[in-house]
Amino acid sequence: MGTRLRETERTYQAGEGAAQPDLTGLPAVASVHPLDPVELDAGYFDTPDLALAARRITLRRRTGGEDAGWHLKLPTAQADTRTEVHAPLGHSLLTIPANLRTEVLAHTRGRPLAPVVRLLNHRERRRLLAADGTALVEIADDHVTAEYPDEREPLCWTETEVELLGGQPELLDAVEERLTAAGYQRSAWPSKLLHALGDRVPPAPPSPPGTIATAGDAALAYLHEQVRAIAACDPAVRRDEPDAVHQMRVATRRLRSAFKTYGRELDRAVTDPIGDELKWLAEVLGLERDREVLDERLAGLTADLDPDLRTAPVRERILGPHATARSTARRQLLRQLRGERYFALLDRLDALLAAPPLRDPAKRPAREAVRRAVRRDHRRLADRVAESLALRPGTGRDLALHDARKAAKRARYAAESARPVLGEPAERHRVRLAALQRLLGEHQDSVMCRERIQRLADEARRAGEDTFAYGALYQMERERARAVEAAVPKAWRRTDRGPLAG
Repeated sequence: MGTRLRETERTYQAGEGAAQPDLTGLPAVASVHPLDPVELDAGYFDTPDLALAARRITLRRRTGGEDAGWHLKLPTAQADTRTEVHAPLGHSLLTIPANLRTEVLAHTRGRPLAPVVRLLNHRERRRLLAADGTALVEIADDHVTAEYPDEREPLCWTETEVELLGGQPELLDAVEERLTAAGYQRSAWPSKLLHALGDRVPPAPPSPPGTIATAGDAALAYLHEQVRAIAACDPAVRRDEPDAVHQMRVATRRLRSAFKTYGRELDRAVTDPIGDELKWLAEVLGLERDREVLDERLAGLTADLDPDLRTAPVRERILGPHATARSTARRQLLRQLRGERYFALLDRLDALLAAPPLRDPAKRPAREAVRRAVRRDHRRLADRVAESLALRPGTGRDLALHDARKAAKRARYAAESARPVLGEPAERHRVRLAALQRLLGEHQDSVMCRERIQRLADEARRAGEDTFAYGALYQMERERARAVEAAVPKAWRRTDRGPLAG
């Protein structure tokens, strides 16, 4: 997986007539300690269209200094801070470690990675130390030469890099004051790579609206948030981090739901086909997630079973296949996430944000348009709940409650998207809807669990095993579902109130 750490640094360029800054007497700094110069040699890799550079991501192999190796630098929401992923140098100059390639697959999307520039850097360093010798900040004066694969003329420049080590962030501000007083200014380039590539770097992906004045702004702000969430979850899913699959699946559902909630503001001819692909992706992610949920539920149910019924064949049939099934589901998931269909979906999402398919109603003032959208989804939910409660217990009601659950999810996401515009009323509405959704989700989990129990019982019957335990499990699960159904009317009354209930 590689070593992951946070790097906080700022870069400066000396103005004409700049002097050596005075770094004595800074807060918490006891001394300034010079270090030996180092020679750094870094090869940077990117796709032919510089997809990584456009997203402010750098991938390099660097020799020299204390941290020689492969470095992947990823932007974060925190100013001046990036996440660094390190991997060993290895023996090849061109073989990128697999874990680093995996980290950026959501951006490279199958395109090859190749050298785009080589940076040679003569670095002169000094550290600001605390009284106990702790290194607080490192200041590096860099003399950089960029060499290009196409043999264009090298580019040379100097810059000063200030990196936070063991000090507090406020110390960076104090250092900046001294540098500014000496004639330095913040660099116009976010990184050495962008400085070296200059105008070859394509525009960064579009940003969400700075202010939400119209209905279109509200819709786009939420769409941006969910597209970013999918990209952020992608490497975590590939690393098999806990809850990553669930979070990525939720982002796809939120995005698809927003297309429908804001169907008056967005051109459905554009969003509906993308919504179909998002549904496919959610199903791909569900191959693993749904099985995990049912496995956990069945394991808990089995633990509550009468010990006399919890025989070895029953335990083996219910609990035994988990590891194999999960491994199979995970292989299928990763295969799809490396496929052209997934990468094409990511391309379509980028295109959607770059050229939003806004219709005339998107120009309406945000507050009233968003309020109406939330109320529409709430009324839709009210219809689904009423339909389900009018039915007798059984398969018909199970299906109707499942439809109500999906409607509750959509209404909840609508309230969530409305929070930047409507504030606390939208948040209170979202919380009430989330509670109802969880209750209806418990019912759907029970339905799915009973279907699994029935299949297991059929398998046991064909194998000549006693199936009485499966009947007991089925009845236990049926009682759970009845309890949920009995709780729905009261839960709905708690949900169907407030100014956004429509």
